[in-house]
Amino acid sequence: MEHVSSPYNSLRSAFVIAACLVSLTAALTLTDVYRQRSERQAVAVAMTKGDPARAPAIFRRYGCAGCHTIPGIEGADGKVGGDLSDLRERVYIAGVLNNSADNLIGWIVAPQGHSPRTAMPATGISEQEARDLAAYLYAR
Repeated sequence: MEHVSSPYNSLRSAFVIAACLVSLTAALTLTDVYRQRSERQAVAVAMTKGDPARAPAIFRRYGCAGCHTIPGIEGADGKVGGDLSDLRERVYIAGVLNNSADNLIGWIVAPQGHSPRTAMPATGISEQEARDLAAYLYAR
């Protein structure tokens, strides 16, 4: 039996190859995204000595979402306090402190100690809870 090549078979092969290339590109992109996220989290944990997995419950317990927009926290779309998205990329915390893990933790625990006229209240958040929140924010 003789094999006959048709335009349909050639087109089908081209589509299969294209689909494989698109799938491979998507898989590599997702792998890179997950690797970057994992690296950011590892750095955040090392910087803060906190556990970002505990942060969502802490944000809810202290009502942070009522004032702040917080990435990854459902309903955290407050407009009173600053948007906490991409905090790791900012130069200052609350416009008054250089952005460092120690300054962020200190700000969360006692904001009036750094800026007496701040609208952010003393929340009663412990230092360890502040470390967890800082780890979460730096990992995003």
